[in-house]
Amino acid sequence: MITVTNVIAICLYLLAAAMQVGYLLNQTKQPRPSILFGIGIVAVLAHGYSAVHTIYADQQMDLGFFRVSSLIFCCISVISLISILRRPTSNLLVALFPLAALSIVASSVPSPAQAISIESPGILGHILISILAYSLMTIATIQAIALALQERHLKHHHMGGILKLLPALQTMEQILFELIWIGMALLTLSLMTGFMFIDDLFAQHLAHKTFFSLLAWLIFATLLWGRHQLGWRSQTAARWTFVGFTTLILAYFGSKFVLEFLLAP
Repeated sequence: MITVTNVIAICLYLLAAAMQVGYLLNQTKQPRPSILFGIGIVAVLAHGYSAVHTIYADQQMDLGFFRVSSLIFCCISVISLISILRRPTSNLLVALFPLAALSIVASSVPSPAQAISIESPGILGHILISILAYSLMTIATIQAIALALQERHLKHHHMGGILKLLPALQTMEQILFELIWIGMALLTLSLMTGFMFIDDLFAQHLAHKTFFSLLAWLIFATLLWGRHQLGWRSQTAARWTFVGFTTLILAYFGSKFVLEFLLAP
């Protein structure tokens, strides 16, 4: 069900994205980061209120596919807004904000997942940290794709197009690895809290998630080691980021999608 709060968040997300699109198409002046931030923060507050109340009600949590996706995109939007205050990354909002709006619409669809009771603060903390880790790695993957496209254009001496929309290559790399370092810290905390507060992470319904989460951690750890020891950059970093993110997506959303949509009665 679409609520008034949902409508406010969707409209403001699309307004901020449209303002940036107008600038990119040379139709309007570049929006001030403070204006984008102001519109975005109201959208995020409305989105966050909606997402939390959609997932948590009557001391139970509905961790359905679209419900959690909406909360993850809310976190992604928050991180993106903080980023535009520090670096010239406003162009990312063109893609991220419409996706956040779409996630709100999707979360209003009735969920086939059963609501569960979560009495342990430790398990709740594990879930929230995991959502933050997924959010950081999602932004890192988008950043990696942009970085790979940027380097490809430079190699082919295409000095226009996407190059005019992105920060310098070195800045793009710095942003990417900052995101991955923070994401890795959160992913490590997620795994640690999982082992601490969940009785059996290798139980039948959790084995798939645990295996792919550990594999994703190893892939990102290898990427950071390669960056420090071998000087991996651009295309190599982008490939490893994409593989790690795909593995992380399989850890949670792969199993959720199969259980809720393919195997649902």
